Amino acid sequence: SQFSDIYQEDHFINYLKPDIRIVKELPLELKSLNLEAIGSVVTDTDVMKEAKPSFYLKHILPIILQNRVVHFVGFGNRLAFDPIPFELQRLRCRCNFHALRFVPKIQNTASVLLQRMRQHTSRSGPLDTYLVGPKAAESYMKDKGNLPTKNSRYLAVHLRFEIDMAAHSLCDFGGGEEEREELEAYREIHFPALTHIKKTTKLPSPAALRAEGQCPLTPEEAVLMLAALGFKRRTPVYLAGAHIYGGKSRLSALTSLYPNLVTKESLLSTSEITPFMNFSSQLAALDFIGCAAADAFAMTDSGSQLSSLVTGYRIYFGGGRMPSIRPNKRRLASIFLKNSTIEWSEFEDRVRKAVRQSKQVHERPVARSVYRHPRCRECMCTTESDLV
Repeated sequence: SQFSDIYQEDHFINYLKPDIRIVKELPLELKSLNLEAIGSVVTDTDVMKEAKPSFYLKHILPIILQNRVVHFVGFGNRLAFDPIPFELQRLRCRCNFHALRFVPKIQNTASVLLQRMRQHTSRSGPLDTYLVGPKAAESYMKDKGNLPTKNSRYLAVHLRFEIDMAAHSLCDFGGGEEEREELEAYREIHFPALTHIKKTTKLPSPAALRAEGQCPLTPEEAVLMLAALGFKRRTPVYLAGAHIYGGKSRLSALTSLYPNLVTKESLLSTSEITPFMNFSSQLAALDFIGCAAADAFAMTDSGSQLSSLVTGYRIYFGGGRMPSIRPNKRRLASIFLKNSTIEWSEFEDRVRKAVRQSKQVHERPVARSVYRHPRCRECMCTTESDLV
């Protein structure tokens, strides 16, 4: 997908106009240049992660001054971390939380998705206006007519348990020799550098990795965590994510305990989701909205990009009233190892304590990503005009 397939391009340009001039095309004299030949191509390997503004002034500014153009290729969130000057902090918050607005195609379909998740209520969620726009949120209320407001809260879960995650983690997930061979074959194709390191370096055992909290939570472990936190069988659950490693059989514990579990594919009709099916980023946008709008959001891997972005969005616009459950995998691993030798009530207490100590909304620690931890004085810049 291109930027304009996901975000409203003109809104992005106009919102940031007071801060920076954005154009859709380069001037003709620059468009015709061979940027690689003149040294104007900069890749993410040229810029260290968490590079400070001084790095750009020293290494990138001279290229712009000489060639008038720089092309960043494969560029990630290299300027997402502290410390950073006040004005740049505020700019990146304006960019990430206000200038990025989903296109109507995504907003309208996501609005339908949210309506169906809240099928027994006439209320919209506190973040709906930011996510799907005022018009879609208003039409949602009109469509509901005079239905009485009922308690129709839902939980969103981002289950980060795809085969790439499982293979890269070097963990075991109870599938025996067949699973180990399958994951090793996947690593050889998709992570050859990791395969080489594994053959030439003594790495921690799967058991040691799990004890250190380096393994993603399995669907079975996610079920135990949610049940211990008090989410009852009747809880409506929105499940975000791509193809779960192990398929339906791996999800059986989750679907058995939570029969009201749905995905975007089951909520939307074939005609509604077909326009998105070949575009992973647009499908991810629907999951993002489904998770960000939820009354409670639980992740199984706090390092995943989607979970990080959802958490930051809920902190920024939620005012501390939108709980996000971020598990401490090291502490949970210790608890899970003992789950067959302790009473359920003690298991509940331990899980709740482990989660409670890691989910508070607090000022962002130094050197953390602004997108995951936006809570700071210069970043919390929401105004009424930002909703228009």
